[in-house]
Amino acid sequence: MGTYVGIDVSRDRLDVHVLPQGEAFSVERNGKGLAVLVERLKSFAPSLVAVEATGGFETTTAAAVAGAGLPLAVINPAQVRHYAQALGKRAKTDPIDALVIARFAADVRPEPRTLPDEMTRFLADLVARRRQIVEMLQAERQREKRASVKRLKKSIARLIAALEKELAELDRDIDDAVRSSPVWREKEDLLASVPGVGSKIAHTLIAGLPELGTLDRKQIASLAGLAPYTRQSGKWKGKSMIGGGRKDVRTAIFMAALVGTRFNPVLKAFYRRLLAAGKPKMVALIATARKLLTILNAILRDKNPWQTA
Repeated sequence: MGTYVGIDVSRDRLDVHVLPQGEAFSVERNGKGLAVLVERLKSFAPSLVAVEATGGFETTTAAAVAGAGLPLAVINPAQVRHYAQALGKRAKTDPIDALVIARFAADVRPEPRTLPDEMTRFLADLVARRRQIVEMLQAERQREKRASVKRLKKSIARLIAALEKELAELDRDIDDAVRSSPVWREKEDLLASVPGVGSKIAHTLIAGLPELGTLDRKQIASLAGLAPYTRQSGKWKGKSMIGGGRKDVRTAIFMAALVGTRFNPVLKAFYRRLLAAGKPKMVALIATARKLLTILNAILRDKNPWQTA
């Protein structure tokens, strides 16, 4: 008959039912809970894991299940409700639970499918929203410095507090999304092994440059907007420049390179060698950013973490 799993997703919790074993359990909807979920599901070797689409809450769960190589189907809640009503088990207003989802999976057997493209977009949207919040925070903090009216300062302070709370929640969502996917978790660990690249920059690269590790160094530099090109018209030839590509990725690489010129021994030595050769600071920093991107590309390609030697 096979084993079928139904997962009912809510904001903070996942309720799970396994058929025909009849086993039921719950986990928290966060990175730790999803890791527990995957390990328990693997022990059942399920024929299908069905997750009900619930307005986005199911996305990290789907990533964890699919990333673990388990057969996944994200199902339309209307289909499950019609199924439950046909069984005479539910009224229109009754909640759909994990048992009903598991029974639907066992009887209907929807086609398993994964959601890599949707998941990448989901993570990219979270990272983009985080960037927007950071920009709003920076703007409000500048306003706070200039404000002299007490009433305005209080208003700005309240908004800053709200934005800081939202930023913390987004960081948790992003971390849960990355840590719930074995593929993304491996990428984050590899990228963050490089001095100068923290988890936030790793998240930006995972979301904004999924090609990292699959292309050669010139192609990946072009995508990131770090490939040099020369302005030229007729016989006139200008200086080499960078541009185009993915701005958010380029900014993240620049930030990591800037930190790397202080704390990464390889990048620090490379940057200082360029300065000693008479290169302007910005030119040296651009070259360092390009070198860092090449290093990160090789690390993901070879799946080998950072090594100084």
